[in-house]
Amino acid sequence: MGRIIAIANQKGGVGKTTTSINLAACLAEKGKKVLAIDMDPQGNMTSGLGVDKNHLDFSVYDAMCNNCNLGECMKINVVQNLNLLPSSRELAGAEVDFIDTPDKQYILKNLIKNIRRKFDFIIIDCPPALGILTVNAMTAADTVIVPIQCEFYALDGLTQLIYTIDLIKKKLNKHLEIEGVVFTMFDARTNLSLQVVENVKDNLDQIIYKTIVPRNVRLAEAPSFGLPINLYDSKSAGAVAYRELADEVINNKLFQS
Repeated sequence: MGRIIAIANQKGGVGKTTTSINLAACLAEKGKKVLAIDMDPQGNMTSGLGVDKNHLDFSVYDAMCNNCNLGECMKINVVQNLNLLPSSRELAGAEVDFIDTPDKQYILKNLIKNIRRKFDFIIIDCPPALGILTVNAMTAADTVIVPIQCEFYALDGLTQLIYTIDLIKKKLNKHLEIEGVVFTMFDARTNLSLQVVENVKDNLDQIIYKTIVPRNVRLAEAPSFGLPINLYDSKSAGAVAYRELADEVINNKLFQS
C-alpha cells in the first residue's frame, strides 16, 4: 500500500513545489514507483516535470469532476518510475465548482483509493492556501511534509497550518500525521539561516528532517527546462540534498515495522 504524502505550507515561495518535484523524482530514481499529483492551479509541478500544462486533454480537475478516468489524465513515466496527474487552471474554481458536491472533502481520496497499491509513494503538491484543494490533499494523505524557508518569518502561519492539520485529523482523517519539517533555501553564508534553523528547532514540537536544502542556482534553473534537479544537474548541491531527503523519507521510523 503506497504512502501518500502531502507537501503543504500556506505560505508561498518556501520551496513547496520544488520539494514536491524533486522528492518525487529522487524517490523514483531509487527504484520506487511514484505518483505525483499536482493540486496547485498554478501547475508549476506539472511544467517542472516537463508537461505542457496549457495543452492537456485532461487534468486531475477533470478526473475530480468525473469528466475522465484516471488513466486518461495520467502522464506515464514523465521520469522513469514517476507518473503524474497534472494540474490545470480550472482547479482555481474548485471552491465554487465543488460547493454542492457530496463529501467534497473526500473527492481526491476516493479518486485514488483504488490505485494507491500500485505505487510505493504518492506525492501531492498542495496550493499555497488552506482551501478545498489542500483539504482534499490532506484528507487523502497519510502524512504531511512541511517545507520551511530559512528566513525571518519562517514560523509565521505555521501555527495556523498545524491547527488546520489537527482539525482535519479530528474531523476528516484520523490517521493524518505531520511526517516532518524540511528546511529549504538555506544559505550557510548568513547568520540568519542558522538562527532560523535553531529558532524553529527550539519552538516547534515536530519531527525535523536532518536534510537541509541549500539555496542553489541549479535548483532554480531546473524547472524552466522541465527537469527535476537529479536529471538537470545530478552533482549539484540541490540534487545531493533531495537524494538525502528521499533516503530519510524512505527510512522514516513512523513507517518501519
